[in-house]
Amino acid sequence: MPDISLTMIVVLCLAAAAAGWIDAVVGGGGLLLLPALLLGLPHVPAAHILGTNKAVAIVGTSGAAVTYLRKAPVKVGTAVRIGLAALVGSMTGAFFAAGISSDVLRPVIMVVLLAVAAFVLLRPSFGRAAADPGPPVTRARTVTAIVLVGGGIGFYDGLFGPGTGTFLVLALTAVLHLDLVTASANAKIVNVCTNAGALAMFAYQGTVLWQLAALMALFNLAGAMAGARTALRKGSEFVRGVLLMVVFALVAKLAFDQWT
Repeated sequence: MPDISLTMIVVLCLAAAAAGWIDAVVGGGGLLLLPALLLGLPHVPAAHILGTNKAVAIVGTSGAAVTYLRKAPVKVGTAVRIGLAALVGSMTGAFFAAGISSDVLRPVIMVVLLAVAAFVLLRPSFGRAAADPGPPVTRARTVTAIVLVGGGIGFYDGLFGPGTGTFLVLALTAVLHLDLVTASANAKIVNVCTNAGALAMFAYQGTVLWQLAALMALFNLAGAMAGARTALRKGSEFVRGVLLMVVFALVAKLAFDQWT
């Protein structure tokens, strides 16, 4: 492990806890955790940053998934099938990532995110199952979720990455007519699958700072479990508010990366 000051270790652990909370509520924890690692470890190769990030994130995601499983109506079978499709999609996206410039993708993703924010703002009932239950979930919708939500967003995760958890929550809400709390719960299982595949590859390549990751993972786990409990207690309206905050933060981060 590189030489890291005690102060920086404390900062990284606090960032991991905050990222875990955000990720458990609505996804997007990587928006905080990855930049924190990049800023805190400026001389560490990018591959080690990415590998360490995944080693931390999978612990918090798994903890949030367990917390949701105990109290939320999670469709485990469907979530696992979507997760496996996302794993394949992520690997495929990673294969093509080297040939595509992120400078091209960032403006497209920013437009998509702003459209998502406008949709959520203009549809107050979105993600509130009692107010807008929609048609019953058919087998065709389930297949659509597996192929498009799993494969499509998984491909995006491997190709580019930022906001994957948030996209999962939105897509599961729209396709399977879940409320935002239940969508967050199901998204955690999908995230565990994608994180596990990525971490296995990083571990095989030897690009994980295991000691630092283990310490940060404890804080990420605590934040994630607290976030899941908060979402379950406060309900979909609270998750909707956090979702909008994360979407606008993600747009700002992408804009900063694009034009600076």
